[in-house]
Amino acid sequence: QVQLVESGGGLVQPGGSLRLACAVSGNIFSVNAMGWYRQAPGKQRDLVAAILSGGSTRYADSVKGRFTISRDSAKNRLYLQMNSLKPEDTAVYYCAASFMESVTTPRPEAYEYSYWGQGTQVTVSS
Repeated sequence: QVQLVESGGGLVQPGGSLRLACAVSGNIFSVNAMGWYRQAPGKQRDLVAAILSGGSTRYADSVKGRFTISRDSAKNRLYLQMNSLKPEDTAVYYCAASFMESVTTPRPEAYEYSYWGQGTQVTVSS
């Protein structure tokens, strides 16, 4: 089992920045892929960014150039640096983890991820 706990959400003005963090505990060696998803009210849960243990990443087109995913293996942390935030970035952001076999880039589908955090709210509004 792997436990994920997100932090860092909040209210920010358009154009501002936030950094989300995900603390990973448990059987961390059982996962090689981690990602951030988001879900706005009435919408499906979509991939924001994902990263494999080897460093390969995948980003949603809507966040490319603005968001950066990273991991600190020594601290067992996953991060999402979000810059130039827009109102349409408002959502609950979830940390996810899984083991993905025979991949060179992380798969984007939510069902590929076995473990999920409880989510953290990000609101972009003036």
